[in-house]
Amino acid sequence: MKVKKYVAGTMPEAMNLIRKELGSEAVILNSKEIQQGGILGFFKKKKIEVYAGLDEDATEKKELNINKTSQPSKLSTLASSNEIDSNHTVLNEINYLKKLIEKQSQDKETTSFPAAYQFMYEHLIYQEVMGPLARDVMTNVISYHEENNIDPTTENIKLQVNDEISMRLEHYPFQGVTYDKKIIQFVGPTGVGKTTTIAKVAAKSVLEDYKQVAFITTDTYRIAAIEQLKTYAKILDVPVEVAYTPIDVQKAIDKYSSYDLILVDTAGRNFREDQYIKKLQDETLIKEETETYLVLSLTAKQKDLLDIQKQFQSLPIKALIFTKLDETTQYGSLLSIVSEMNKGIAYVTNGQDVPDDLSEPRPEEIAELITGDYFND
Repeated sequence: MKVKKYVAGTMPEAMNLIRKELGSEAVILNSKEIQQGGILGFFKKKKIEVYAGLDEDATEKKELNINKTSQPSKLSTLASSNEIDSNHTVLNEINYLKKLIEKQSQDKETTSFPAAYQFMYEHLIYQEVMGPLARDVMTNVISYHEENNIDPTTENIKLQVNDEISMRLEHYPFQGVTYDKKIIQFVGPTGVGKTTTIAKVAAKSVLEDYKQVAFITTDTYRIAAIEQLKTYAKILDVPVEVAYTPIDVQKAIDKYSSYDLILVDTAGRNFREDQYIKKLQDETLIKEETETYLVLSLTAKQKDLLDIQKQFQSLPIKALIFTKLDETTQYGSLLSIVSEMNKGIAYVTNGQDVPDDLSEPRPEEIAELITGDYFND
């Protein structure tokens, strides 16, 4: 791609200059009004600054195609498909160049990195990756590219950012329930989908792993939550116990001591209430037989998620579960909260279907979620 800047009195004059030098195949990438000349800041004249580009490879191919004789008909479909792919690639490159030129023309003080990398940095911020973490990722990516003499193309930047994110996440365990502990407690703020998540975990344990499962719910604040869990219990043919006090919890645990897995649904309360966290800490559970999972919603604001993790960090959290993946397009919290809490991810949920919408993610899948559509921002 050949790119050149033109300055003229009017747009028609600029167009004539572009046609004479680059030909009729040239594409306008960017144009804006500027002021030139003058004395001591006065009597400046308005001018038009235009960036134009010419895809020389595409032009050469077009000229060759004009001079060539027609090819056998059986190749025409393949040629047409290749041409569409080529045109799409060229269009993406032109759009990228246009953004690059606009970024380079901005005040340098407003950017943190060279323009090509700044796009990805801003995408990570939009995805709600924490600022310091996003900067650290991009700094490492730039260093790697410079050390290995790699061109900062959109694809190269995305690939290296994916590798950087995956490498950071690989330090943490990504594993669901392993049955090492008999009691699994689910905690988290209200409205994140704990009860549905518990049903999904139970369904997987019963239907896929052939385990004997029982439910205990301490969420006695919401009748709807109890009825919901009872409905799931009936469908899965597993027992459920409603516990109003710590003594009730212990009795239920004793009752189902022969079961492979006991899933405990706790009350979803305002996470800012210290007494709620204190109550969870004081619950009479056999701690050496219990694992606690913190359930968070990806639709929550990043600041709220950070506040939640601080409030719950006094509990012995085994791993994180993120819900409502299907209700958002911002996935940076998967990286930010994991890094902040130093905990892995057991599951992500992406819908209401039980048990289908439950999966154990891999670091490379999370990286792709975060960087997936950055070129379209």
